[in-house]
Amino acid sequence: MMRDVIPPDDDVRAWPQSLQALPSEEHAISNAPATPASAGGSAAPSEAPSPRSGRSSTMRPMQLFDPESAAPSPSRGNGQLHVGDALQVLGRMDDEIFQTVVTSPPYWGLRDYGVEGQIGAEPTVDGYVEHLVKLFAQVRRTLRSDGTLWLNIGDSYTSGGRTWRQADSKLPARGMSYRPATPEGMKPKDLIGVPWMLAFALRADGWYLRTDIVWNKPNGNPESVKDRPSRKHEFIFLLTKSERYLYNWEAVKVPNDRGTGTKARSSVWNINTSPFPEAHFAVFPPALVEPCILAGSNEGDLVLDPFFGSGTVGEVCVAHGRRFVGIELSDEYADVAARRLDDRAGYTLPTVREW
Repeated sequence: MMRDVIPPDDDVRAWPQSLQALPSEEHAISNAPATPASAGGSAAPSEAPSPRSGRSSTMRPMQLFDPESAAPSPSRGNGQLHVGDALQVLGRMDDEIFQTVVTSPPYWGLRDYGVEGQIGAEPTVDGYVEHLVKLFAQVRRTLRSDGTLWLNIGDSYTSGGRTWRQADSKLPARGMSYRPATPEGMKPKDLIGVPWMLAFALRADGWYLRTDIVWNKPNGNPESVKDRPSRKHEFIFLLTKSERYLYNWEAVKVPNDRGTGTKARSSVWNINTSPFPEAHFAVFPPALVEPCILAGSNEGDLVLDPFFGSGTVGEVCVAHGRRFVGIELSDEYADVAARRLDDRAGYTLPTVREW
């Protein structure tokens, strides 16, 4: 079962007003159906959300705490998790409260997480991009004027007329009872270019597209293809709300080629994938999230992940003294994230059910 936890004795004044309350116990919604795997933080806007049970206006202050540190940061971070639809949850939050956003939405047509209206299961790639642009417009509203968005997104190929895909023993969510049709104007076996479609759509919607980052996976699983190179990389896009923004380049310097000092980090990051046993899908490696958070925020800043999944962003924030807000659609994966932070970071995650 999900744990609704309110740890004692922390100064809530540092938190925005819209994040200073949890539902009182007698009004907490606890009967939302568990889902088999993470669907990220939002149902597709075209689908009706799950019925609510009349969320009461009776609220109490949200109390967070800062346990004794055993982490790299002099002070531990803390945070909260909202279980619900990201578009609706963000719509209730204050303007310009987050310093940085680090997230990875479900990829289009690659996973079936078994959640009605899940992002990534749209019939068309244009519908997928449209849903994410709408959601990230709310993210931009809640982002500080000097804030940043670090967006990891994967690509896919046209299905070539195939209508299903067999499950993988390592990634059960890879199995799909449906496959999207080949997008209009494309051919079987075409690389769709989803990351760049989304990046350009976000730029057209007002975001500054500052750079693409190639996440090279030295230990990536080889593909069983013989007519093209095996793909072992994904993209991370750095987008900003304004022309000028916070980027702590010195916090993410890397050793120089001679081994005699440091240099600015480049746009190619060689970072191994990192399995997480409880997850039915590939997860963010902490080493991938860490430079995004260190470059995009300072200690005590508020970080958002609207597709919280197994909680990697929360784990890194706790280790580096950042506050965080996660949003996760799947009740089951919210519980996975809570256990992860408890086991790996010794942190009890306060949780708000929004259903």
